[in-house]
Amino acid sequence: MFKRFLAVFKARNYEFFRDRSALGWNIMFPILLLVGFAFIFSGDGKSLYKIGILGEKPVNAFTQLQHVEFVAYQQVDVAEQKLRQHKLDLLVDFNAARYWVNDSSANGYMAEKLLLASETKLVKQVITGKEIRYLDWVVPGILGMNMMFSCLFGIGYVIVRYRKNSVLKRLHATPLKPIEFLTAQICSRLFIILLLSSVIFIGCNVMFDFYMVGIYFDLFIITLLGAFSLIALGLLVAARSESEEFTGGMLNLTSWPMMMLSGVWFSLEGSPGFIQTIAQFFPLTHLLEGARQIMLEGASLWQIKQQVLALFVMSVVFLVLGAWLFRWQGQAR
Repeated sequence: MFKRFLAVFKARNYEFFRDRSALGWNIMFPILLLVGFAFIFSGDGKSLYKIGILGEKPVNAFTQLQHVEFVAYQQVDVAEQKLRQHKLDLLVDFNAARYWVNDSSANGYMAEKLLLASETKLVKQVITGKEIRYLDWVVPGILGMNMMFSCLFGIGYVIVRYRKNSVLKRLHATPLKPIEFLTAQICSRLFIILLLSSVIFIGCNVMFDFYMVGIYFDLFIITLLGAFSLIALGLLVAARSESEEFTGGMLNLTSWPMMMLSGVWFSLEGSPGFIQTIAQFFPLTHLLEGARQIMLEGASLWQIKQQVLALFVMSVVFLVLGAWLFRWQGQAR
């Protein structure tokens, strides 16, 4: 059994790596996106200050300043985390007569000068922290999107092509069992996805020095679960179809809503409730939420157990349904 599995596993890997165009696209596409975002969103020249206010915002000379955005917070720890990550330029608590500033923020320095020009009886508290760039926030989305397309189309199109070209029919005449074939396909695609994603992430991290607070092992585990779930979803879509056109439409119907509603390019925070509810049914949503919490907030696997559990359950459901519906040929015999 292991020899048959290994033979299919190796054959699929050879098929992928010998296709230079597909290999080059899977490597260059996310790198080009990351480089583009790095240049587009670096030094954007914004002059707007963003200042957090604990409790009710009072009416005074400082809060009446123009070109300044004031954001109200009720929890000091949440506001301090925003300030630590440079999402706020200054944090003020007028009731307690104190303010917080990030000593590594140039905007924070200027906002502090504006504050002290009108409010002098405030106690200063210093917070340190590295800025989170948009590039740091969007990198899980870009890599996750690349993984999604590679998982869905890499499994879906391959199986349908095999079925259409009668490759599956020939394999069906061998001692190869369906579970061996499907396991080899899943493991091959998982190996390719994790290898390419790791190479891209490490290479871009050397160039851009991504913001990383959590543990790389936890990031690898959530990536593994997310990739497996997406591969199982691709298997489910291609379980019986013989038409590449129909399968392509189904894969697009599956992938594009995920790309738009899973938080690839922008946060879903503040979006309508029904949109956020729909997004929870997509494995890409839980992959990106978990990866961002690990990278940007230092969360552990236990702290993102909701995302881990969701990906595990989705993987099992997709895999069981895909294996149950799978046929060597398009119609059940």
